[in-house]
Amino acid sequence: MPNPQPLPEQVPAVNRLRILTVNTHKGFSPLNRRFVLPELREAVRTLSADVVFLQEVLGMHRLHGQRFDNWSDVPQYEFLADSMWPVFAYGRNAVYPDGEHGNALLSKFPILRHDNLDVSVSGTEQRGLLHSVLAVPGHREVHTVCVHLGLGERQREQQLQLLCRLLDSLPIDAPVIVAGDFNDWRKRADALLARCDMLEVFARTYGAPARTFPARWPLLCLDRIYLRNARAVEPRVLSRKPWSHLSDHVPLAVEVHL
Repeated sequence: MPNPQPLPEQVPAVNRLRILTVNTHKGFSPLNRRFVLPELREAVRTLSADVVFLQEVLGMHRLHGQRFDNWSDVPQYEFLADSMWPVFAYGRNAVYPDGEHGNALLSKFPILRHDNLDVSVSGTEQRGLLHSVLAVPGHREVHTVCVHLGLGERQREQQLQLLCRLLDSLPIDAPVIVAGDFNDWRKRADALLARCDMLEVFARTYGAPARTFPARWPLLCLDRIYLRNARAVEPRVLSRKPWSHLSDHVPLAVEVHL
């Protein structure tokens, strides 16, 4: 007879999560010179992250499969998940004649539910907030929000207000992890999200957000990781090879203690 599965209350509590966030640039290197998604997958696998936040990941594209021999027929988030992340959520943001892209979350823990909040404000930019609820042993719920905000400052202000409205609706004592590409080169998000009791891990640890763009010579602080009811340990900017050659943004990693 097969061994019975342990009951939920018998599973040891998990109090540390390894978090990674990366703007995948649709699987292309800086300036779109090479298709590097297979290389990106191998690099992501080496970190053994528990939860991976992805932005600008393709759900599908009709023409790229005809141009690149190493193109995968499955959505990019499924290709990146491979066998290491058994569950994932995808929020489609931008749709165009040849395909679509959005945000995704890869998780080693069950995703109880997820919802993609459309925060497109004006113009042609389609943006979203992918809210997922994880079942992490020892915790009733862990909330995550994968973020990709607009390029315009007025857009971002309104989108941050919508993000705060979402955060205010969550249980006050639940761990919350918000990560992604904020496009916040003027560093306005920290003050706005502080009103929702969210703290940015690099600003908290090192006094300033991390520089993540452009990948080869990072100057702008576009990507962030915010926490509530959790603590960050050793936030890292992955700015060396191979990361600097796998997207136009460099990823951020941190261990989160719940």
